[in-house]
Amino acid sequence: MIPVALAKFCLTAIPLRSCRAQNDNFERCIPILKGKLTLVTGAGSGVGRDAALGLASQGAEVVLVGRRVSKLEETKELITANGGRAVIAAADVGNLEEVKGLAHKVLSNYGIPSMLHNGAGVHGEIKPIVESNPEQWVNTFMINTIGPYLICRAFVGEMVKLGWGRIVNMTSAASLAPPRGVNSAYAASKAALNHFTRQLLAAELMGTGVTANVIHPGEVKTEMWEAIREDSVPSGDMRRWVEWVEQTGGDSPEKSVKLILDLLKPESNSITGRFLWIEDGLKKPMPSWD
Repeated sequence: MIPVALAKFCLTAIPLRSCRAQNDNFERCIPILKGKLTLVTGAGSGVGRDAALGLASQGAEVVLVGRRVSKLEETKELITANGGRAVIAAADVGNLEEVKGLAHKVLSNYGIPSMLHNGAGVHGEIKPIVESNPEQWVNTFMINTIGPYLICRAFVGEMVKLGWGRIVNMTSAASLAPPRGVNSAYAASKAALNHFTRQLLAAELMGTGVTANVIHPGEVKTEMWEAIREDSVPSGDMRRWVEWVEQTGGDSPEKSVKLILDLLKPESNSITGRFLWIEDGLKKPMPSWD
């Protein structure tokens, strides 16, 4: 029987509940990443942790990247307890020297990643620009936009040599929404990430076998949501969003994992430079560039 923590992420055409059935064979859930290496930033919590679990369920060895080693250790324990493989590589993705060190460690000791999942992110402060803290504003860009750039720059050249790869950058519907006036750093950083992924990364990688897309993970009750709940004013759009997610319970992170795993399928080889939405999310898809 497949361990539940792995079974819920099985990539298969049959219903997920069938994978959980006691008499099912593991072979029915094809480990499409068997023998491959993947790298997940923000792997210590939230959707990043679930993405790491999902990728491990597909046979990948997962490099867990983040700043909080204790959180990364928790993720590793969840993976290894279910027979998966993971290694910890602590780093600040917004720091050039740390990313250089990360790349050297990974390429020297573990090999070339077949997949990059850039899930590390922060929301930053919720204030008008005139009241904002410049250091926090810039830091939001460093983690949300510059981080994925540095990670991709460090590994994509080697990934192309493999002839197959996937890059998934975590964006937000906030990058497409009308301006709210209080989250300029977050919305702008994600809009910049969209443009980087579509106009630059995906275009440069066309024809190499390596694809690059952004996904909106849905309205998930993560640590970021908790931070917004603490920081947002008693009224306004941000407060209404917080209350909406609280009342509905939010989207399950498994929806994001399913979307990520769907991108591993051969029929997804041509999907690149896209803004992708989870299935049946609380927020309906908004117009992007497709």
